[in-house]
Amino acid sequence: MELAAQIKSNKTIKALAHWSILIPNQARPRLWIKWFVNPFVHKKGKGACIRRRTRLDVVPWNKFNLGNQSTIEDFSAVNNGVGDVIIGDRTRIGLSNTIIGPVKVGNDVRLAQNVVLSGLNHNYTEIDSPIHAQGVSTSPIVIEDETWIGANVVVVPGVTIGKHAVIAAGSVVTKNIPDYSVAAGNPARILKQYDVETKTWKKLNT
Repeated sequence: MELAAQIKSNKTIKALAHWSILIPNQARPRLWIKWFVNPFVHKKGKGACIRRRTRLDVVPWNKFNLGNQSTIEDFSAVNNGVGDVIIGDRTRIGLSNTIIGPVKVGNDVRLAQNVVLSGLNHNYTEIDSPIHAQGVSTSPIVIEDETWIGANVVVVPGVTIGKHAVIAAGSVVTKNIPDYSVAAGNPARILKQYDVETKTWKKLNT
């Protein structure tokens, strides 16, 4: 039996391993993980940049990949504790973004300021137990290539935003957005789509 399987199968060892990696009662890895493990486990592409004031809460048991020539700006927070965070090439994660896996961001994507992509939800159905004690559920968020997401947008778990889409500032995206679309609002609705036949952007009656 491989080491990871042995750790998972033994509650005591699993708890000890978890304690050795994460600071108790926090979602942050210990410094030894940041310094001596993550640089060898996670992939940072050629020319990629993570600004000094980024909060990078990544653990070794899930993936964190930052593509070539991509940037994560200051005051952003990235957490892969419950799911992989994969960011493609030539993508910019703007100031004060929050990305909680599972999230996959494509190539040539632009996220403006204060964008939230969270593939995590807290369970809440047991009324006799605090919500924080009920665990979490996850559903992947996918942002396809060439998409632009405006400031203060929230994308909820399970949503896919298609290629070359535009999400207007302040929107809350609760459903999938198709390729070559412009969406806005709370919840976000499609306002325009590119017509391949006429090669024009057409307004929709919403």
